[in-house]
Amino acid sequence: MMPTSTRRPSLFTAERGAPLVAPSILSADFARLEEECRAVMDSGADLLHLDVMDGHFVPNLSMGPALCQAVRHHLPETYLDVHMMVTNPGQFIEPFAKAGADNFTVHVECDEDPMELAASIRAAGMSAGLAIKPDTDFSLMKPLVSQFDLLLVMSVHPGFSGQSFIPEVLETTRKLRDLVGPNQHIEMDGGVGPETAIDCIADGCDVLVAASAIFKGDDYAGAIAAIRGN
Repeated sequence: MMPTSTRRPSLFTAERGAPLVAPSILSADFARLEEECRAVMDSGADLLHLDVMDGHFVPNLSMGPALCQAVRHHLPETYLDVHMMVTNPGQFIEPFAKAGADNFTVHVECDEDPMELAASIRAAGMSAGLAIKPDTDFSLMKPLVSQFDLLLVMSVHPGFSGQSFIPEVLETTRKLRDLVGPNQHIEMDGGVGPETAIDCIADGCDVLVAASAIFKGDDYAGAIAAIRGN
């Protein structure tokens, strides 16, 4: 039986509003992770984004539930948005729920049934997200849109931070904009900075994941405000 937990009010069940900025800790200095996570939150970020990679679904390995739990311990009030770039995400639902994740996003291209995953994610006390790679046909995501709280569009090929934004994916966000309800959210992840964020927001995104654009600079507050459009 999946654990049911009480967490912070969900960002992904509130009505769509001003764009939310989610720094991806993949680009943070892991030797100073608590300090860096606290700094971006104090600088105006709305939530933290955790990119989980298994070395199979994408050609890289990253963090797991233990790191999520460590971030939760040090930042108990911060909303944690977990993006599972893994082949079989179902086996990680319970561990990440126990580790304190708030949202759990799976890929439409994974080897498991997204509908079954969504039910298991919610049973574990998290909101459910569905992600799509840049080269995946939107027809795979379209019939599933209504079943998820968050629709994540990858604007780079998943696996590594610091890649350039692929503008063609904005066609996907425009399609999603016409399908989502007021309590669903569209998230862009990859190559997002102040310049690319303008088009992302205009084409329907209201959650913006940024990695290098925030953590590789010296002015976190300025970078976050610029991405949000302030």
